[in-house]
Amino acid sequence: MATKVCGCIHFVQRITFRPHVLFRDARFLSSIKARPTASNGESDASLRKKEYVNERGRTFVDLRRVLVRGGGGGRGCVSWFREPWVRFKRPDGSNGGNGGDVHFVASDRISTLDSVPITTVGVRGKHGRGKGRTGANLPPTEVLVPLGTIVYDVDGEELTDLILPGDRFVAAQGGIGGRGNGEFENGDPKTRIDDVEDPRILGSPGTEARYTLELKTIADVGLVGLPNAGKSTFLGAVSRAHPKVADYPFTTLNPHLGVVEFADHFRFTMADIPGLAIGAAQNVGLGHSFLRHIERSGILLYIVDMSNTNGALQPCVALDALREELKQYNPALLRKPALIAANKMDCGENAVEMLQELKNHTDIPVIPLSSKYGKGVKNVTTLLRRIVMHRRDEEQKSVKPKQSFSDFLQK
Repeated sequence: MATKVCGCIHFVQRITFRPHVLFRDARFLSSIKARPTASNGESDASLRKKEYVNERGRTFVDLRRVLVRGGGGGRGCVSWFREPWVRFKRPDGSNGGNGGDVHFVASDRISTLDSVPITTVGVRGKHGRGKGRTGANLPPTEVLVPLGTIVYDVDGEELTDLILPGDRFVAAQGGIGGRGNGEFENGDPKTRIDDVEDPRILGSPGTEARYTLELKTIADVGLVGLPNAGKSTFLGAVSRAHPKVADYPFTTLNPHLGVVEFADHFRFTMADIPGLAIGAAQNVGLGHSFLRHIERSGILLYIVDMSNTNGALQPCVALDALREELKQYNPALLRKPALIAANKMDCGENAVEMLQELKNHTDIPVIPLSSKYGKGVKNVTTLLRRIVMHRRDEEQKSVKPKQSFSDFLQK
C-alpha cells in the first residue's frame, strides 16, 4: 500500500493479524516449558517416547462388537443406440458392477482393536453405461485386526481365528450389479427392459452381519503374578518395552508386548499381563479380560514377590493362589511349561530362607533375581530361550514330544 506525503511516495507494509499463528506459537512455547527434565541421564526424546507409549496404552481394546455391510451392486443402464441408416434403435445399456466385500485381515502392524471401526460398509459397484460399457467390480474393503483375533457371530459361535499375518475372513459379501437393457437385445420382447423404473436394473444390496471380535495376545512367554510383583520391571529389563512402573498395585491395566533379543539375533516375545487379583476366575478385578490373554502364551513365567513388604503374601501362598485361579479359569493352563522367577531378592531380609521354602514347596524350577538391578535376569532369559527353541522344534516336526518338559530341563 502506498501513501503520498509532501510529494513523496512512501510504501507502508500491510500488517495482518493472524490469531491462529499466535495460538500455535503460544502452544509450542508452553509445550517446551512443560517438557520434563532428564535428571536421570535420559534424553529428552526418550522421555517423550515413554509419554507417548503410556498415552497409547490407555486406548487398548481387546473386545469389540462391529457391524459390517457389503457394498451394493451398481445400477444397470437403460440406453438406446440409433444409427442414421437403421430404422429402429437398439438397446446398448450394460450391467452394473458388483459391490465390494468386507474382509477382516490379520496384521502385525497393530496390537489393539481400538482402530477397528464399529461400522464398516463396502464400496458400491460402478454403474453401467451406454455403448456396452459395463460398470467396474470394486475391490474388497480390508479391515485390519491384530494377530490373535477371534471372530464370533451373534450367537457366540466361533467362526475363525486369525493368527498369522495375512489371514483373512470374508465378513460381508458385496451385492450383484443390476442388468442393462443391452443384455435383452435379442430376447423375448416381453422380457426386455424398456423403462428406467424396471427393478431389474437395480443392483442387489450387500449382505449385512454383526460380529464380536475378541483379541487374545499371542506371545511365547506370559508373565503371571499378583499386583506389584515386579512384572513390568522385569519386562523393561529384558526388552525395549516401556510399561508403566510404580510402587502401587494395578499399575499395568493393559497387556504390554516386548521382544527379547539375543546377540545371535534370536528373539522371542514376552507379554506383561495385568496383575492377577484373588478371585479373577470369578471376574474379580480385571477378571476375564486379563485371563483370556494367558491362554495364547506358550510358556508361563510366575513372578513371585520375595520382599514380604507392603502386605505381600508369602511366596508359597502367592504361588498357590496364582495356580488356583488359573485352574478355576482353565485347567489346561496348568499343563503349560512354567518357570518361577523369585523377584525382589534384594529387598527381603529373609529372602534366602523363603527361596529355599519355595523350592521345597513346588516342582517348578525357581530362579532368584532382582529385576531392578538386573541380577539373575540373564539366567531367566537363557532358560526361557532353551524352552522356546524346544517348543518351536517340536511344532515344526508336528509330532508328539518324545520327552517330557521336566526331562528337558534336567539336560
